[in-house]
Amino acid sequence: MKKDEPPLDFPDTLEGFEYAFNEKGQLRHIKTGEPFVFNYREDLHRWNQKRYEALGEIITKYVYELLEKDCNLKKISIPVDATESEPKSFIFMSEDALTNPQKLMVLIHGSGVVRAGQWARRLIINEDLDSGTQIPFIKRAMDEGYGVIVLNPNENYIEVEKPKIHVQSSSDSSDEPAEKRERKDKVSKETKKRRDFYEKYRNPQREKEMMQLYIRENGSPEEHAIYVWDHFIAQSAAENVFFVAHSYGGLAFVELMIQREADVKSKVTAVALTDSVHNVWHQEAGKTIREWMRENCCNWVSSSEPLDTSVESMLPDCPRVSAGTLLCRSFRWGSQFSTLPGTQKNLLFPTEFHT
Repeated sequence: MKKDEPPLDFPDTLEGFEYAFNEKGQLRHIKTGEPFVFNYREDLHRWNQKRYEALGEIITKYVYELLEKDCNLKKISIPVDATESEPKSFIFMSEDALTNPQKLMVLIHGSGVVRAGQWARRLIINEDLDSGTQIPFIKRAMDEGYGVIVLNPNENYIEVEKPKIHVQSSSDSSDEPAEKRERKDKVSKETKKRRDFYEKYRNPQREKEMMQLYIRENGSPEEHAIYVWDHFIAQSAAENVFFVAHSYGGLAFVELMIQREADVKSKVTAVALTDSVHNVWHQEAGKTIREWMRENCCNWVSSSEPLDTSVESMLPDCPRVSAGTLLCRSFRWGSQFSTLPGTQKNLLFPTEFHT
């Protein structure tokens, strides 16, 4: 028999969940010291998933705080000319992001629930902050004299509760005989009663109906990348701009290239892709873009081959090399600089990157 589902009412702080990050950046229960447990209540997968998602939202805010307090980044609202009432998003930048004359690093995460400053929420919860966030990348880049811009490509809309629509009863607007109207209303009420009973069994706690209000010029990861390029990166003083883009972030970068080819070529020195899902054919990237990518981009992919070993690709876009692992474990920078294969351009590429 189906268990009664507890209320979908979860804490809004880490302390409320009785979890905290220890000195190693690992999420641990404050009383037992144990890692996070997904199956907190057996046979209630939906409730456990909602609990996990609620914790994930808290962690997103926690990472935002770290970006500002620990990395000294500024939170910049976009669109830059947004009115007070319209939906807004934001990115993070170092103090010198637009004024550093030498070099600027731009970080783009992948798709899904991750937000600015994160590579993978699951890694933050199950491994540690260094594995799942961009913080080690940001700190290393700033130590090496880079300005930094952290994109937020999945923050495309805000959700608000859908207004309830009151449907006028058929008995108020119909010219049918009263007896026929009463019969129809009775059938309608019985049908609704059965539907509500089934819905209560299937979904014991009907959640509020929400609607999405998209953020102007930032309604998709691709739009967001172009917007941040036009309003920030293109306006920066840096002579050399470097990108690190993971998964769907690679696709967003290729779309940026297609839309702003000449500008990107004039400012971007090198691009480190990690398990990028871009496709130069589906995205209809031209020959000149593909040629530029072969010289200036490298894609580290999951592979059992030793780190940086060349990996064959069916697409004639950019070199693919091994990330040195098949396991989805962590994102880390090694202690050395790496040279983009086929070029003499040095970049803080992940020499110990684990996807």
